[in-house]
Amino acid sequence: MKVLIVDDEPLARTRMDRLLDGMEDIEIVGEAKNGKEALLRSSVLHPDIVLLDIRMPGMGGLETASHLANLKHPPAVIFTTAFSEHALAAFDANAVDYLLKPIRKERLEEALSKARKINRAQLIEIGKQDQASQTRTHISAYIGGNLQLVPSEQVFYFQAEQKYVVVRHPEGQLLIDDSLKSLEEEFNEGFMRIHRNSLVSIQHIEGLERDSSGKYQIYFRNIDDKLEVSRRTVASVRKRLKSLGKA
Repeated sequence: MKVLIVDDEPLARTRMDRLLDGMEDIEIVGEAKNGKEALLRSSVLHPDIVLLDIRMPGMGGLETASHLANLKHPPAVIFTTAFSEHALAAFDANAVDYLLKPIRKERLEEALSKARKINRAQLIEIGKQDQASQTRTHISAYIGGNLQLVPSEQVFYFQAEQKYVVVRHPEGQLLIDDSLKSLEEEFNEGFMRIHRNSLVSIQHIEGLERDSSGKYQIYFRNIDDKLEVSRRTVASVRKRLKSLGKA
C-alpha cells in the first residue's frame, strides 16, 4: 500500500517515516507539510492511505479529508494529532482510524490493517460528513485532469447551471457538483442568495443597479459580471446591502 505522510512538523514526519520503515506491504510515496500540498501530491501520487495531521495552519486535516474523498482515486484517511479533543470530530468524519501522538507502532499497524478494508463508498461519505461539519477554506475541482484549488474568500459567486454549479473566481470558473442549497448552508455568513440560481459573496459586491428593462442587478469589484436579482429577493437584498453601505 502506498502511504502519504502529512504533518506540518518535520520531526513528526520523520518519526512516522521511522515507524513505517520495514512494515510489510507499505511504501512511503511522499510527504506533505500542509493540507493544500497533501491534495496536490495525492492527485499525482495516488496514495492508498494518507496519514493526516488534524491541526495544521491554513487548511486543516478535517477539511483536507473532505477534498481527498472527492479525488478520482480517493485514499483512505487515518487522522493523527497530539490534541485528543479532536477525537470526536475525527470519528464523526467517518475516518478509518484516529491516532493520538506519540503514536505507538502497534496502534499504527492496527490502523493500517483497518484501512485495507475500507471501500470507495465509505471514503465519499467521509467527505460528505466532514463538509457538513465546517466551512471550507478552499473549493476544489478538476480542470483538464489536474486538481485546482481556489480559496473560498476569492469566490465572487456560485451559480447553478443544469447539473453543476459554476464557481466564479479571479482566474475564471470551476464546475462543481455541490447543490446551491448546501453551499448556502455552508457559506451562509459570507454569501447571500439573490436568485434561485445565484449565491453571491457579500465582500465582493460593489453595488446594486437597475437596468434599462427595470430589473435589478448585482455588480462586482474587479470583474465585469452582473447577476440578476429576482423579484422575490429584491427587498431583502436591498435591505442587506443598505446595512453594509452598498445600496
